[in-house]
Amino acid sequence: MHKTLLILSSLVIALVAVGFMHPHIVRIAKLKQIVDKPNARKLQKEPVAILGGVLVFFGIILSTAILDMVGDCSSLFVVIAAMMIMLYTGTMDDILNLRPSTRFVSQIFAVCLLIFAGDYGLDNLHGLWGVWGLPRAVAVPLTIFACVGIINALNLIDGVDGLSSGFCIMASLIFGTVFLRSGSSLALGVLAFSTVGALIPFFMHNVFGLRSKMYIGDGGTLVMGVVMSVFVMRTVQSAQIGQLFDTRGLSVVAFTLAVLSIPVFDTVRVMCMRMLRGQSPFHPDKTHLHHLFIEMGNSHIVTTFLVLTCNALVVLLWACAACRGMSPEGQVWLVTLAGLFFTWGVYGGVKLLQRRAPEAFRSLVAFNLRTRPRRDGVFRTIQQVIDRL
Repeated sequence: MHKTLLILSSLVIALVAVGFMHPHIVRIAKLKQIVDKPNARKLQKEPVAILGGVLVFFGIILSTAILDMVGDCSSLFVVIAAMMIMLYTGTMDDILNLRPSTRFVSQIFAVCLLIFAGDYGLDNLHGLWGVWGLPRAVAVPLTIFACVGIINALNLIDGVDGLSSGFCIMASLIFGTVFLRSGSSLALGVLAFSTVGALIPFFMHNVFGLRSKMYIGDGGTLVMGVVMSVFVMRTVQSAQIGQLFDTRGLSVVAFTLAVLSIPVFDTVRVMCMRMLRGQSPFHPDKTHLHHLFIEMGNSHIVTTFLVLTCNALVVLLWACAACRGMSPEGQVWLVTLAGLFFTWGVYGGVKLLQRRAPEAFRSLVAFNLRTRPRRDGVFRTIQQVIDRL
C-alpha cells in the first residue's frame, strides 16, 4: 500500500471507530457516574462524562494495530506503553483525585520509559548557538524536564470545550505532515493521523453535542501530552527531518516550540504567578488564557478559536521569518517573543484594562456577549445531528 494512502487510512479507521463507540462510552460513564461535577473553578453547569481519554486511546490503538498488518508500526510499542501509563494515571485521577505528586512521579516514569526503552530524547540542537549533539548527561535531564512540562501544559489547557482536542488535532496535523513529507517515520505518521482521526469525532461531540457531550479528562490530556512529547523528540532526533529543515534554513527547535507555543508559555506564566503568590505551581485556579477569554464574555467555541488562532499565528510568523532567511537563533527568539506576547502580554494587557478602565472592559464584555454564537439556527441543527450519531 502506498505510504500516503496507508497513513490517511489510519485517520479514517480511528475516526470511524471513535464515532461508533462514542455514544456507548457516554452511556457507560453516566450509568457508573464517571462524570465531572460542577464546582466554583469549573465552567460547566451540569455533570459531564469524562471517559473521552479512554475512547480516544481506543481509536488510536485500534487504527495502529490494523495498520501494523500492512505497515510496520512495531516501533510504537514503547510509546503505547507510555500512553497506557498516562491513561491509567489520568483516569484514576479523574475518578479518585490523585495527589499531584503521584501524577508527577507517573509522568517522570513514562518519560524515562521513552528515554531508556525507546531511545527517545532531546539530544540535538541542530547547530543552534553552535551546539549540535548533546551529551547524554545533559540530554536525559533536559528531556525529562521538557516532556513533563509538555504533558502538564496539555493537561492544563483542558478547560474549555474543544480546546485541548482542537489543539492536538492542529499539532498532530502539522507534525504528521512533516513526518510524511520527510519520509522519516511511517509509524509516527500513522500515530499522528490516527490521533487526528480519533480526536475529530470527539471534538464534534465536545463542542456541538448536548446529550452526547463528553470531556477528554486527565486520562486523555496526559495521553496527548505523551504523544506530543514523542512528536517533538523524534522531530529533533530524525536525520531526515534535520536535513529537510537545515537545507532550507529552518530551525527544528524553533519549529517544535512554535507548534506548542501557547500551551507551553501559558503554563509557564500560570505556574510562575502561582509561585510568586506563595502557592504550589499545581494549585488549581482560573488564571489561564482561556479563562481570560471566557471572562471577557466569549463563548467556549469562540475561546477555542481565539487560542488556536494565536498558536497558528506563532507558527505562521515562524515560517515567514524562516523563509525570509532569519537565522536559527533569531527564529527561536522570535517564537519565544511571540509566545510571550500572546500569553503574558495579552493576559497582562486585558487585566490592566480591567483595573485601569473598568468601563471600557465592561463595554468589551457586553459587545462579546451580544455577538457570541447562539445555540440556534445552524448551530442547533448541528447539535441535533451530533446528538443523534
